[in-house]
Amino acid sequence: MLDAAIREFAQHGFHAANMDAIAERAGVSKPMVYAYLGTKDELFVACLRREAGRLLEAVAGVVDSDLPPDQQLWRGLRGFFAYVGKHRDGWAVLYRQARSREPFASELAAMRRAMVEVIAERLALALAGHGRSVPAEELESIALALVGAGESLADRLVDTPQEDPERVATRMMGAIWLGAERQLHGEVWRTHQDQSA
Repeated sequence: MLDAAIREFAQHGFHAANMDAIAERAGVSKPMVYAYLGTKDELFVACLRREAGRLLEAVAGVVDSDLPPDQQLWRGLRGFFAYVGKHRDGWAVLYRQARSREPFASELAAMRRAMVEVIAERLALALAGHGRSVPAEELESIALALVGAGESLADRLVDTPQEDPERVATRMMGAIWLGAERQLHGEVWRTHQDQSA
C-alpha cells in the first residue's frame, strides 16, 4: 500500500492524490487503506518515514568508520544516489512534496537535521584523525553544504532517468573531495585581500 501511495503522491502531488486511486493501485479496498494507514495525512507521513528510513539506511548501512575519510564519503554518496536512482518516486515525495507543507515539512526537517549531524560527526572524526580540531559551527556549515548539494543533484537525477546514479556520485565526489582533502591537511581558503595582507 505504501508503494502505491508513494507512486500516487509522486505523480499527482499531495492535494491531487486520490485515496481511491491509491487503493486501486494497491489492489485493495479504500476502507482497507484507511484501516491500515489512516487518513491521507497519516498515509503521507507513513510514506515519508519509510522513505527517510530507507534513505538513511542506504547511506549509513554502507559507511564503515574504519575506512579512510575519502572512502567513507564515496560510499555514502554512492549509497545516497543509488537510493535516489532506485526510488525516484520516494525521493520526489520526500524532497518535492514534503518541503512546503506542515506537518510534513517538520518531518523532513528532522530527517535533514539527522543527516547533517551524522555528516558533521564523521567530518570531526576524520579531522581528528589528521590532528585537527574544527569548531562545530564550521563542521555544520560544511555538512549543510554537502546535504544541499546532494539534494540538488538527487532532484536532477529524478528528472533524468537516463542518468547513472554512480556517475552522479563520482561527479560530486570529485567536486567535494578535491577541496576536502586539502582542508584535512590544514589548508584554508582566503580572499584575495587576505592573501595580499
